[in-house]
Amino acid sequence: MLLIYRSILKELISTLLLSLLFLNFTLMMEHLLRLSKVLVGMGTSLFDMGKLIIYLQPQILILTIPMAMLLSVLIVYGRMNADNELTVMRGTGMSFREISRPVAYLGLGCLVTGIIMSFFLGPLGSSLLRHKLMEILTTQAPMTIEEGIFNTAFKDIVILVQKKPSPDKLAGIHIIDEREKGQQRVIIAEEGRIIPEADALSFSLTKGHIYIIKKSVFTEISFGRYFFRLAPSAEPQKKKSNELTPFELLSEAKKNPEKRASFLLDFHRRISMLALCLILIPLGPALSLMSGKTGKLGGLTVGLSVFAFYYVLLIYGESLGRSGKLPLATGAWFSFAVIGIFSLWVFKGANRR
Repeated sequence: MLLIYRSILKELISTLLLSLLFLNFTLMMEHLLRLSKVLVGMGTSLFDMGKLIIYLQPQILILTIPMAMLLSVLIVYGRMNADNELTVMRGTGMSFREISRPVAYLGLGCLVTGIIMSFFLGPLGSSLLRHKLMEILTTQAPMTIEEGIFNTAFKDIVILVQKKPSPDKLAGIHIIDEREKGQQRVIIAEEGRIIPEADALSFSLTKGHIYIIKKSVFTEISFGRYFFRLAPSAEPQKKKSNELTPFELLSEAKKNPEKRASFLLDFHRRISMLALCLILIPLGPALSLMSGKTGKLGGLTVGLSVFAFYYVLLIYGESLGRSGKLPLATGAWFSFAVIGIFSLWVFKGANRR
């Protein structure tokens, strides 16, 4: 029996790794497309792009580990069902619970890996990604400022220069600043110099005017020298929720009552995604029997359908929690409870066959 478990577990792990590769590549493309909108035209090196891809992996793995686990179980046990291996095992006296034991080992391994990603590597990767993007944008952004071309690399900022005598010198500068809501600033300067900093990009402007428009008030300011500082659009100075550990999310929920619901829902979502690996232990083998002898394609279809259903329930439960129709914790764990009850029911039915 130990040899059987080892053989099944080996196939499960190899299929899990292939599933992770496929899912991570698919989700990573979406992230890279968003980043390309910011980094396009900046001459980012392949080495820097490689770092960005590595920093993206922990956050993606938090989502893809449960998905890959279910897909691997459905594919492996579906193949065993199609080849009548499950029938032979049960004919020798093995119960379905015993046949599913390798999935329990796989699920515990995925749970431990998910904890490491969610509590440590995920927030660390997101923080490193933010700092790396900041570094790229502050060092490479001056290259995107060209003569006679509107530059929109920074959020709510439009920069136009008439001449660029050297990489860091500008002439005929026009800047529209709409970072403050309800207020627009137009800055015009004869000359300027680009000053890259560690976490931002500054312009030293000379001989110009600032026009401030706020509602019906118009203000004009003349200056001899003016320092204009801005941060790249992709990175706010404050940490995002995906850069916080679950413990830090709880701490932020106490410090920020106005954002309490958002932080608590992020916390519960992070924990429920980890616990999902445990629910998939009985669900995967049982679904492989229900999907019949459709092989790998059937397992892939069933697995993706289950997670589509799970995320629909997740969004629905969280919306109920945000609206106050359910307690936040109940709404956040609603999808987990539904999938959990369903998994126990189908596994019980499969074990009785």
